[in-house]
Amino acid sequence: MRLHGSAMRLTILIGEDAQYRQRPLYTEIVRRAHDQGMAGASVFRGMEGFGASSLIHTDRILSLSDDLPIAIVIVDNEDRIDEFVAQLDELVTEGLVIMDRVEVYRYVGGPPRAPR
Repeated sequence: MRLHGSAMRLTILIGEDAQYRQRPLYTEIVRRAHDQGMAGASVFRGMEGFGASSLIHTDRILSLSDDLPIAIVIVDNEDRIDEFVAQLDELVTEGLVIMDRVEVYRYVGGPPRAPR
C-alpha cells in the first residue's frame, strides 16, 4: 500500500480494562483495522490520565491503577478512515474518538514477515 500526502489520523482513547466479548477492546480494534486492510495501527499505553469520569489513573506505585489510558492510532486516507469509524459506535461505549488531518511524509515497510 502507498500512503503519501494528505491523510487522516484516527485516535481512539479508552481505558486499558475496556473489553469486547471477553477480549481487550484495543485488540479488537486493531484486528478489525488489519482485516479491513488499513495502512497500520498502533496501541500506546499511557502512564497517567483521566477522562470523562474525572478519575485519575496512574502507574505510580503508591496509587497503581489497573485501568491505564490506552491510545489506538490509525492513519489512512480519508475514505478508508470514514468507512472504519462507523464500526466504532458498536465498540467504543466509553472513551474518546478523534480524527484530524495529517500530512504523511514517509510510509515504508520491509517485506512481510511470517506471523509469530
